[in-house]
Amino acid sequence: MTTELKKGDIVEIELDNLAHGGECVGHFADGLAVFVPGGIPGERVKIRITVKKKNYARGELLKVLQPVETRTEPVCSVADGCGGCQLQHVDYQEQLLHKKQMVIDLLKRIGGFENIKVNEPIGVDYPFNYRNKAQFPLTKTEDKKIATGFYKKGSHNVVVNESCIIQHPLINRIVARTLAVLNDYEMSVYNERTHRGLLRHLVIRTGVCTNQALLTIVTSRKTFKDGKEIASKLLQQIPELVGVIQNINREKTNVIMGGKNIILAGQDYYLDFIGNVRFKISPFSFFQVNTLQTRKLYDIVKKYANLAGKETVLDAYCGIGSIALYLADGAKKIIGIEVVVMAIEDARENARLNNIDNCQFITGRVEEILPRLVKDGLKPDLVVFDPPRKGLDERVIKVINKIQPARIIYVSCNPATLSRDLARMKENYEIKAIQPVDMFPQTYHVETVVSLQLKEGIL
Repeated sequence: MTTELKKGDIVEIELDNLAHGGECVGHFADGLAVFVPGGIPGERVKIRITVKKKNYARGELLKVLQPVETRTEPVCSVADGCGGCQLQHVDYQEQLLHKKQMVIDLLKRIGGFENIKVNEPIGVDYPFNYRNKAQFPLTKTEDKKIATGFYKKGSHNVVVNESCIIQHPLINRIVARTLAVLNDYEMSVYNERTHRGLLRHLVIRTGVCTNQALLTIVTSRKTFKDGKEIASKLLQQIPELVGVIQNINREKTNVIMGGKNIILAGQDYYLDFIGNVRFKISPFSFFQVNTLQTRKLYDIVKKYANLAGKETVLDAYCGIGSIALYLADGAKKIIGIEVVVMAIEDARENARLNNIDNCQFITGRVEEILPRLVKDGLKPDLVVFDPPRKGLDERVIKVINKIQPARIIYVSCNPATLSRDLARMKENYEIKAIQPVDMFPQTYHVETVVSLQLKEGIL
């Protein structure tokens, strides 16, 4: 059958599991994988083939022939078109089950781990309005009004939506107020095809525990004639807003932020808490997008760390020092490494804010700094990894396999690269626990914490 399958064919298929990326996967008789967005494992669906390759196909969902009981009606009116959420049509408890199975499947397929135990994911109490950060592309409507939303799936066409249900309510309020003010002025919006126009993005961050917010207006050039006046109005109209920043991004790129910031009004940071630790967060700072769930995540890290006060801990990819500072009261010394200069400056400031003096933060790439520290005699008792989605550099794993710290905690936002990296370390390390934490309800993303221990007999 698959040899005759071609683009445009309408076929029926049963869906098996959730793939990394949020699409469901079904298989034809000879095993050809077919990816279907909008489906749920266990359903039988009618689809139109949109892509046909040698090893896989992709289909558009036309009709659910046999729905599962856990299919729900999306709360958001633009859920089908917007690319921000992939799982709104799935009951939340069912989302957790599928995320767990996705982790298991990737560990098996990529990592080669058979029959491995994965704990039940730690979910949220309310699976909406959780994001503390949003990046909104700007567009103009047919009536020439400045509007925003998120990109349509697989494109850079903006689906207009000024009230996203996974964003913190304060973010939605700031968006609405900002657009109202911007539309009082004659201003152009950046066009990615022509590379003309001034306004590119709105980036809004909010302190869930402090009720403070920071707005960054990304522009394509430095000249922003009415910028300070607009910023002053917004500070007056939005009491929670502590600062308005102009970020300049002149590049022809999909990267949202440029390298230069200008304070238009107020300050260039806001404050928030994880547990009892206070953080100063700037426009370039990495900070987990689900503040309340981050405490649960870090409590798992602290539990697995099981520190007795005598350990030297290495926090690789430390960002603004959030994990290091959260663990600081249980360790003798913590060394954090991060490539982003401003993040390291924030980490040092955050240590001062919390009167923490046993954390040292170093600027540089982990793959370059770690070998240097080892050469200088560093022998960490515990290494904590929290890398970006691409996972660990091969040089980092090589050093880890050489120095063989007794314990490793790996915090990952990408179970695919996590599985790859665990496979590279399994000759020396055994997995003691795997704990998914759902930081991103309504999406396919899942955070995973893995506790690793050096195998007995390895010196």
